[in-house]
Amino acid sequence: MNVFHGKGVYGAVAIGRASVFSRQSTEVRRIRITDPAYELSRIESAKAQALEELSAIHEKALREVGEANAEIFGIHMMMLEDDDYNDSIRSIIETQSVNAEYAVAVTSDNFAEMFAAMEDAYMQARAADVRDISNRLIACLTGGTEAAAQGTDKRIVCADDLAPSETVSLDKERVLAFVTAAGSANSHTAILARNMNIPAVIGVGQAFLEQLSDGVLLIVDGHTGDVYVDPDEETQQRMEQKMAEDARKKQLLQELRGKDNVTLDGRHIHIFANISGVDSIGAVLANDAGGIGLFRSEFLYLESEDYPTEEEQFTAYRKVLERMAGRKVIVRTLDIGADKQIGYFGLDKEDNPALGFRAIRICLTRPELFRTQLRALYRASAYGDLGIMFPMITSESEVQQCLAMCKQVQNELQADGLPFDPDTELGIMIETPAAAVISDRLAPLVDFFSVGTNDLTQYTLACDRQNPRLEPFVDTHHEAILRLIEMAAQNAHKNGAWIGICGELAADVTLTETFLRMGIDELSVSPPFVLPLREQVRSLRIE
Repeated sequence: MNVFHGKGVYGAVAIGRASVFSRQSTEVRRIRITDPAYELSRIESAKAQALEELSAIHEKALREVGEANAEIFGIHMMMLEDDDYNDSIRSIIETQSVNAEYAVAVTSDNFAEMFAAMEDAYMQARAADVRDISNRLIACLTGGTEAAAQGTDKRIVCADDLAPSETVSLDKERVLAFVTAAGSANSHTAILARNMNIPAVIGVGQAFLEQLSDGVLLIVDGHTGDVYVDPDEETQQRMEQKMAEDARKKQLLQELRGKDNVTLDGRHIHIFANISGVDSIGAVLANDAGGIGLFRSEFLYLESEDYPTEEEQFTAYRKVLERMAGRKVIVRTLDIGADKQIGYFGLDKEDNPALGFRAIRICLTRPELFRTQLRALYRASAYGDLGIMFPMITSESEVQQCLAMCKQVQNELQADGLPFDPDTELGIMIETPAAAVISDRLAPLVDFFSVGTNDLTQYTLACDRQNPRLEPFVDTHHEAILRLIEMAAQNAHKNGAWIGICGELAADVTLTETFLRMGIDELSVSPPFVLPLREQVRSLRIE
């Protein structure tokens, strides 16, 4: 038996036979051609096929992992249409009189090297995306097919790494787990694995693949990151017991459906869900969440080829509120920028987009864009319990501008004779240290705070959360972060506002007691974490 250790990205155990993931190898040769127009027509045909394939993958990802995680394939489709990328391919064909495959390969290398050399981790990650779309384009040019898991029974897929499109393309019915030699816990593939509920371990090293063969028995422990190759009987029995214990815990959690989120000493807390689109409401209801604490409205923009109209947005928000049947729904206004880019917004490239032109900064400088969304939201407020919150706040002035726009929209709707709820709650996200520090000034202006711990962590610790090299330096339990949250909680309550947490830390049950002692009123998590969090809340005594 050999044991390899990596990073577990989905906490579950799988036992099964290995299937070594192999890609069809396509050797790209430089061929001199005499008809550049023909090669350019081949590129257009291959691009159309690639876009069709990516569209199908995007639809599959929407069904299986939700809008936020499917957006990478929308980005891939936009990259295939990128002018610089296509101009490079065209120029190489026309000036060097070479075949289309070679032009794509050279362009891929050039662009990937350019992205990889950038200091910003988000832009570095685009190198893998360029190679992914370029490999797909070359496969379409050569008539190649995508790789797939081997065998017809359920297997543990093992690979050097998996591109996002490869991960989503895997048939979940035939995959027990997957293990990769490389990879980061923040990679798109790791995120997709968590949302697809597939046990996964990444970063086990190349030695794992060198000693592996198809069909060998493996045990993947997503809790610890251990991978056992050809395990002995004792290890197998121990891991089978661990699997049984996992199954028992899941069954026990189902018994918590319908129960109150109340501590042993009677403290009630709201447990809501974070979602990225209308399609995820089923998961919210299936996991018995009390409401939606974070509805990421940017999905409407990400899936559209142009700015969504007021009517399109109103229809989507109304549908969410009606399906939630009176449960609270908090919609975050448009949060585009940083790691979420949309071509038709025409945003300039930035050296540090996480600190750049994003979220409320876009809305306040493009008032018609903001006004359209607010009109749609207020119109939808007549159909349920809506809350509106503004992201990336750093000053009183920003909040006052948001409130002024809300008042303007209410006056317009009243003049138009359109129904809306004038008591719709308004809140802000506490995701910058600035907002936490002046939370005593901000709290009197709004009805609630919602702490976005993902951004609050990266801004407080000066660690880009898209950069895998910084993982050892990111302490999500850092005292500075907890102090900022506690400060915001105290100032919210002093001024009659309530406070929730909607970042990843909300699902960290080792911090639940800490948050409740701070006075946190609401925790909003991904739907699968609702019942485990309820179990933790019901086990605590706060007073």
